[in-house]
Amino acid sequence: MLHPPARDRHYIADKDNFIELPIHALSSPPRTWEATLHSPYVRRRRLATELRKVREARELTTDDVGRLIYQSRTKITRLENAQVRPDLHDVMDILDALDVTDAKRDRIIRLARDAGEKHWWDRFGESMGPRQKLYADLESGADGIRSYNQTGMPAVLQTPEFIDALVELDACQGTLAYRPERMAEAREHRQKRLLSPNGPTYDAVLDETMIHRLAVPPPVMAAQLRHLVDMVTTEERITIQVLPSNARIPGGLLPKASFSHYTFPEPGDSAMAVVDTVTTDIVLTKRNEVATYTELYERVSEAALSPEESLTFLSQVADRHFDGAGSEA
Repeated sequence: MLHPPARDRHYIADKDNFIELPIHALSSPPRTWEATLHSPYVRRRRLATELRKVREARELTTDDVGRLIYQSRTKITRLENAQVRPDLHDVMDILDALDVTDAKRDRIIRLARDAGEKHWWDRFGESMGPRQKLYADLESGADGIRSYNQTGMPAVLQTPEFIDALVELDACQGTLAYRPERMAEAREHRQKRLLSPNGPTYDAVLDETMIHRLAVPPPVMAAQLRHLVDMVTTEERITIQVLPSNARIPGGLLPKASFSHYTFPEPGDSAMAVVDTVTTDIVLTKRNEVATYTELYERVSEAALSPEESLTFLSQVADRHFDGAGSEA
């Protein structure tokens, strides 16, 4: 029988007895700002799927669930679409109302706790930029990242001077949606995660055209390219390839934008792709959509220079930028 939950108390089993506890006693322990081995965003998506399956199995609408727990349909819909950080009490109310028990209940509550965790990027609010918060979240739990960089350098491999140059270019287009110093600080946090002992593998394909067209000062570009070479040389988990501007990419149409592809260590956390557009980032989770970008990455990687050839290319371009800057002085 489906029933509204008692919102001010909950019961837990203790051997043969049931102990009545205030519901706050079941809340998760205090969280720290230390790095996590899972992505709260990814867990929100898993939680959303689980809650939707439970509701549909009982042939209920979001309106029905909202009435059962005295919440709006909009709130239930946002929870099932992973649009909001879940409130543990709301999730437990839903499970109570839908008579979800035993192992399934424990699993969903564990997902809700993971999905609701706050981490270092939450301290920055919007000052680091909402788009960067998404990437920081995904990177926190990924075990493998692959990116095609059509219009910019990989953010997690940028030097401070290069970041400053990008901010100047961005400011030319209007009011910034972030605080430059906070954005740069957040980017350093992302780099630490990448370089940590349990950090992900990182494979990037750089479009050669971007290297020549991005209007940063030549000495800054030269230092950035040398930094990439140094990073790849010292970090086995990082691979850089350059896609020459005259390279043909067989097997289909050309990439229309930069994108990143993420894999995660737990089987329940499916791979996803994020497509970079001018105004926002599009997160793709459907298997066929993610597969499209998996194939697209493999095509551009195959057409690109080998990792060894790419390091030679980047060093040569860095030398030309440095020499050119010196001749202009």
